[in-house]
Amino acid sequence: MDSLASVTNESANAELRGRPDFAVAAGGLLQGYVELKAPGKGARPSKFTSAGDKAQWAKFRNLPNILYTDGNEWGLYQEGSEAPVAFVAFNQDITIFGAKGVTGENAAALAALISRFLAWEPIVPTSPKDLAVGLARLCHYLREDVQHAVLEPNSSLSVVMTEWQARLFPDADVKRFSDAYAQTVTYALLLARSRGLNAPVLGDAVAALESSHGLLGQALNVLTQPAALDEVRPAVDVLFRYVLAVDLSVFAKSPGEPWLYFYEDFLAEYDPALRRDYGVYYTPIEVVKAQTALVSALLRERFDRKLGFADDGVTVLDPGVGTATYLLGIIENGVEDARSHGGPGYVASRATVMASNIHGFEILVGPYAVSHLRVSEELARHGATMPSDGIHVYLTDTLESPNAPPPVVLGLFGKKLSDEHNRALSVKAKTPILVCIGNPPYDRHSADDATQRGGWVRYGDKLHPEPALLLSFIEPVQKAGRGGDLKNLYNSYVYFWRWALWKVFEQSESPGIVAFITASSYLRGPGFL
Repeated sequence: MDSLASVTNESANAELRGRPDFAVAAGGLLQGYVELKAPGKGARPSKFTSAGDKAQWAKFRNLPNILYTDGNEWGLYQEGSEAPVAFVAFNQDITIFGAKGVTGENAAALAALISRFLAWEPIVPTSPKDLAVGLARLCHYLREDVQHAVLEPNSSLSVVMTEWQARLFPDADVKRFSDAYAQTVTYALLLARSRGLNAPVLGDAVAALESSHGLLGQALNVLTQPAALDEVRPAVDVLFRYVLAVDLSVFAKSPGEPWLYFYEDFLAEYDPALRRDYGVYYTPIEVVKAQTALVSALLRERFDRKLGFADDGVTVLDPGVGTATYLLGIIENGVEDARSHGGPGYVASRATVMASNIHGFEILVGPYAVSHLRVSEELARHGATMPSDGIHVYLTDTLESPNAPPPVVLGLFGKKLSDEHNRALSVKAKTPILVCIGNPPYDRHSADDATQRGGWVRYGDKLHPEPALLLSFIEPVQKAGRGGDLKNLYNSYVYFWRWALWKVFEQSESPGIVAFITASSYLRGPGFL
């Protein structure tokens, strides 16, 4: 590094935070970390015996540049390496022999090791999967820091969590909030990078998102306010350094659709259990194309919509949008219909119509951010004018009650977060939907599931005494004396089916289309009479 390095003591509250002891910066950018161990403990984490040291290493190895030392041994670990990329052991114990314990050869080796530490640059990923894996490791590190900070009494992040619960997800516990925080910051920074961010200033990242991705910009601004950021700064700083090194033009040259499986790869590395819980397994593009082509044909032949998805009034919703694979398939299909009917000059105006008519709901921040990136880029590629209120992909729980009271505009999250919630509620309660399409998550639950999965569909709304929607599935089975088969109904995909039927048919007197990929048991199983 050309700039003089500076060292910051990170050891305050180290037991609570799990931070390395020192952070080293150069040229205004985080360079790496130094972790000090008691003399005699060594600098090879693989040889540590205490549970605390092992747990600490499991976290710190996610950092891309960290130096371990007990004064006598020095080990440099980079990019998740288990073994040191450079290692120095002095000839004699310096706690006994002092400077005499260090030979000239030892000193030269240590100088080379420190030079390598200070010369570190993030490895620029050359494929979407490499980027997903790299981000996943740093996001995991950030999540653990957030969990520690939230559990500390009176921390700023505990206040942020309270606001998150009040404004967006009332059932979010510490684990779910920490995950949401880590993924929001990670994907907001990535999206800002795609919008031209190239300076190590968080305010610039917020500004890059403000115009077309206002919620993520506001969320990044709030989640990284100074008091909250100080509680997790090491993790955010190293994440920022990594994102700034990413050259997204590489992905434009990747074969196929480079973002298609990005979040699935990310989650497989970041938290495989979370991937299973939310059913994050994406639909092959060939299946999406076949499904959208079928719906487009129905729109033309049965609904007299000659332009298919690009026709006026064809409102579409994917209630589990993921990274927007279905919405992109719909845009592509609609563009082709527009081109075949009116020529290339007709495409931009029809793309503008679709920009207003397509909607998506997503509960996970990561795919929500990726879907914003993909949908906005695809519409812009076809010359669409974006809606004044932005892309119609909302961060929301599809199964939340549409009767939920609007949030009060208070506290840290402010107006944009409240506006997002209100817009999603408005679509649920008021916006007519002609086509509900997608591949809903598959996740089986027990009849007495303590997590309340299924939300409003399964349990109803205490403030509104109407029967829960799922009862219309349950009661016929009970009346037929097949109560033992009810266990098959307690599944996420069943809740989404019931919600979609309510949204498309029960909220409107007009016909509509529900096109879901689903388990065959929904058609033939004994629980679905």
